[in-house]
Amino acid sequence: MLKLPPISLYIHIPWCIKKCGYCDFYSYVSKKKIPEEKYISNLLKDLEKDLKLIYTRKINNIFIGGGTPSLLHHKSIENLITGIKKRTKLSKFTEITIESNPKLIEYKRFKNYKKSGINRFSLGIQTFNSNLLKKIERTYNKNEAIKAIKEVKKINNNFNIDLMYGLPNQSLKNALSDLKYAVKYNPTHISWYQFTLEPNTSFYKKKLNLPCENIIFQILHQGEKFLKKSGYIKYEISSYMKLQYKCRHNLNYWNFGDYIGIGCGAHGKITKINGDIIRTIKNKNINQFINGKYLNSKKLILEKDKPFEYFMNTFRLYQPIYKKHFQERTNISINQIKNNVKKALEKKYIIENKDSWETTKKGKIFLNSLLEIFLN
Repeated sequence: MLKLPPISLYIHIPWCIKKCGYCDFYSYVSKKKIPEEKYISNLLKDLEKDLKLIYTRKINNIFIGGGTPSLLHHKSIENLITGIKKRTKLSKFTEITIESNPKLIEYKRFKNYKKSGINRFSLGIQTFNSNLLKKIERTYNKNEAIKAIKEVKKINNNFNIDLMYGLPNQSLKNALSDLKYAVKYNPTHISWYQFTLEPNTSFYKKKLNLPCENIIFQILHQGEKFLKKSGYIKYEISSYMKLQYKCRHNLNYWNFGDYIGIGCGAHGKITKINGDIIRTIKNKNINQFINGKYLNSKKLILEKDKPFEYFMNTFRLYQPIYKKHFQERTNISINQIKNNVKKALEKKYIIENKDSWETTKKGKIFLNSLLEIFLN
């Protein structure tokens, strides 16, 4: 019998105060009152439909993302968590994360979020430089960002700070200053990733003065050195943890685990008992969604595409990739990829051990080239 992978739950809250020019996530700026009650009710109905696909598996982790989930009243979050617990089994140590906008953090609301079951907070700070925040169209300044961190620290020890580097006109000094501010408040986790311009964003058409490759390299090199010195372990391309505070939900993605995605525009990946893997995308039309039309598309991952999909996630991690794990998660023999592996070894992108593969430093630098080897 096929060993099914662990499963997480992603919940998409689509509303935002303002759409940032670099953001390519599905979000919706509402000029009217948010229909929280109706949306939560339909999220739970959406969940009920997907639960039929996961058999008896327990939900290991929950991530509430967006958009801006912290726009919702604490009662809405409480009803959501309570509704999930009534409908499914959660593992004993389920991690429940909510993404938060620094502009919207209110001590009382966040204290109630924790009472509802939220045990991890993720703050989308991006930078502590007020001028850069304005340039990338964030709705808060440096002082508000710092205040938000202090408020969350009062409520919960386990929290993440999201930062970006390579911002328009950002210098090496400014980028390192962001890390120094973040480390000062001792978060358990820091997500530090490069600012990029995606084709379907308003910034893509603008001529932004982004740092050159040499400055980006210096930022990354010196920033990683500083984080390591400050006690943070790099376990994924853009993720740094203290002790064992990995983001369990994202770690499940990167290990090619399964996840249900509910809410407008949410993506899901579910392995069936016969070894088939399907990807789901939910309806992006908010009016249709709250009137019961949840599923937009359901697509089977073809056998020939499974290796690429698997390695696209696992090669991001700084850990061995076990051959047994590959076979369990894809239901494919390693003999089917021996020529691809041989080519990756020749390019010195990976090294091979008896039971595992590992990406080399060169493989991490040229990750896209490495992945192309497994692309059919």
